[in-house]
Amino acid sequence: MKTVALIQARMTSSRLPRKVLQDIAGCPMLLRVVDRVKQAKTIDIVAVITSTHESDDAIEQCCNENDIEIFRGNLDDVLDRYYQAAKHFQADNIVRITADCPLLDPAISDLVVETFKNGNYDYVSNTIEYTYPDGLDTEVFRYVTLERAWQLANLKSEREHVTAYIYKHPELFRLGTVKHSEDYSALRWTVDTQTDLDFVRAVYANFGDNRFGMKEVLKFIKEHPGVSSINAGQLRNEGYQKSLADDMAVNANRKEK
Repeated sequence: MKTVALIQARMTSSRLPRKVLQDIAGCPMLLRVVDRVKQAKTIDIVAVITSTHESDDAIEQCCNENDIEIFRGNLDDVLDRYYQAAKHFQADNIVRITADCPLLDPAISDLVVETFKNGNYDYVSNTIEYTYPDGLDTEVFRYVTLERAWQLANLKSEREHVTAYIYKHPELFRLGTVKHSEDYSALRWTVDTQTDLDFVRAVYANFGDNRFGMKEVLKFIKEHPGVSSINAGQLRNEGYQKSLADDMAVNANRKEK
């Protein structure tokens, strides 16, 4: 059974354009994410999946220069991009990672994948119920699960946010969740804004290229409380909430017609 991690990346993010290639301690953020995913022991192949839009040519160039597997697909229909990439890499299981998570902990990703492999699940994540810091998100699902979602999902939010159809339909899929014993969901370690990037840069300035995970970062911010305040007060999953609002607006317009 081949487990493939697909890291979605694009250059056209609205809140922080070109964020995936922003410098973090002398290295593009995308390469930081790839390096951390490659540290996971449960993953066979790590690949970046971006769009065929010309704006993402720089991502392909970065991957080619660093011998990273890459696949290019639909810009807006990310669900289709994942499905076509999964077919391309002949994946049995897919691990979904986003390129804006440079503090991803490979040990936590391994825990999610191991939970999936040891149980009778179609989908497992640490995001159904938030207990981990935002930015340590890992999802894993079967190829056949992805294929079914690809066939059935119709809403824009379900095509843009790859796994939304899956976890919204527990009657169709066997869902599993990984929770931490303590709730750290209020912590924001992802990169969507300049202040997020400033926070992550502060973390890397402390650790450099040394191996570190969630425990080490928690200890660091406890000893330096000012660091967490750099990007405090932002909403989690703001992009997905916007997509849901767009769905409602489209449905309302259809009803009026």
